[in-house]
Amino acid sequence: MGLLERCEELFRTSNLYEVLGVAKTASVAEVRRGYYKVSLQVHPDRAADDPRATEKFQALGKVYAVLSDKEQRAVYDEQGIVDEESDSLCQERNWEEYWRLLFPKITVEDIMNFEKKYKGTEEEKQDLSRLYLQFEGDMDLIMDSALCCTHEDEPRIASIIQSAIDSNELPAFNAFTQESNKKKKNRKRKADKERKEAEEMQKEMGVSSEDSLVAILKQKQKSRGQEFNSFLANLEAKYTKKAGKGGKKGKK
Repeated sequence: MGLLERCEELFRTSNLYEVLGVAKTASVAEVRRGYYKVSLQVHPDRAADDPRATEKFQALGKVYAVLSDKEQRAVYDEQGIVDEESDSLCQERNWEEYWRLLFPKITVEDIMNFEKKYKGTEEEKQDLSRLYLQFEGDMDLIMDSALCCTHEDEPRIASIIQSAIDSNELPAFNAFTQESNKKKKNRKRKADKERKEAEEMQKEMGVSSEDSLVAILKQKQKSRGQEFNSFLANLEAKYTKKAGKGGKKGKK
């Protein structure tokens, strides 16, 4: 099975740009960031419950190898085909090692610094708009996937979205505009439970209040699973260092 057919099977689209969640006009940096964000969500170490995680991870590596190579990307853009015999799509390639070379780890300090700079920016508004459209106004999913937010941020986030709706920048999904009080209360109950568990973890770890973020992050990862992977993917993508091109030139 070729790469395009594999993507259709695994990601429900054969469009390589859609697989990475980027536009066809995306820059090299945007393609790289898109690859990181999606691959982190299906990384075998983070998506243990997905039986096809390894297949998806390997396919994403190949997608990035194509789109990060100037000549292969040009052929794909012009003809809609991929050179399956190119060196960069070699079946024996260690995609885990390839991924690790591209993306180093981040620290909690990185996360905290990013949060200070991120909240209230145009970038946050754009990210929230994307999530709103992706989840068709479902605030449960939006809050689970939004960066740097807790339940206390919900009124602020809802206000950002509502303002975009009022200005006709976003459509008015009923899931958002007519959300029931019961659903809101359930979300608050879930957030309170996570906070309490994080505080208990903090005590067990014997950390100070300055280190409480570590406990909160660990608890979120435990409670939210793949949704939290998206949170980390966004943050880590913003803090990864620039690397070289992702693959060798394929045959034409």
